[in-house]
Amino acid sequence: MTRRPINPPAVARGAANPTKTTMLRKSVSEILGTFALVFCGTGAIVIDKVTGGAVSHVGVAVTFGLIVTAMIYGLGEISGAHLNPAVSIAFTLAGRLPVKALAPYIASQIAGARLASGTLKLLFPSDQLLGATLPAGSSWQSFVLELLLTYFLMIVIINVATGPKEQGLFAGIAIGSVILLEAMFAGPICGASMNPARSLAPAIVSGHIEHLWVYLTAPVIGAALAIPTCTYLNAKK
Repeated sequence: MTRRPINPPAVARGAANPTKTTMLRKSVSEILGTFALVFCGTGAIVIDKVTGGAVSHVGVAVTFGLIVTAMIYGLGEISGAHLNPAVSIAFTLAGRLPVKALAPYIASQIAGARLASGTLKLLFPSDQLLGATLPAGSSWQSFVLELLLTYFLMIVIINVATGPKEQGLFAGIAIGSVILLEAMFAGPICGASMNPARSLAPAIVSGHIEHLWVYLTAPVIGAALAIPTCTYLNAKK
């Protein structure tokens, strides 16, 4: 039996039916969602540093997972709550996001992330990194990690956005859990960004752009590679 598309409550829903809302509303939704993601996620990193470890690495990972889950349920009806240029590009390749909507989505995500990093800079002007993602080892080590992390994340996103209704209802929990898991074990090495907008904004605001290429390219490649994999796995016999 093949899966039939449902009205997904998460990443793909708002983008799949452009007649439900205007592009302006979708753009505002992506700005708000990505702002919340970067403000809470990188904010947890900044506050952990300011407070001498009160948040902890585990707390940072949980923060990223929970804020993504919350934004999917809160904004998924409007824009699909992509919050990530790599996800939007992958959905375009999969035919789930119109090509003409891709640029507004990415611009909105970058704008939301940039506003979040700017706000954190105002609140914590002495912080030098603002949660920027930097490799703990070599750049290529982090490149491979980011590619694989995003690859597996996108496989989950694609597969929970279709299928039985009960599966779709848990999409936010599934996606947030994957982000939490990957941030938990890979965060200390590569930062577990999986999101070009999340890495771009603090890098620009803090001025630490020396390894930015890793976090702009690896997630996009990883997410794109997940599309043919999912197409093969879900193909009719």
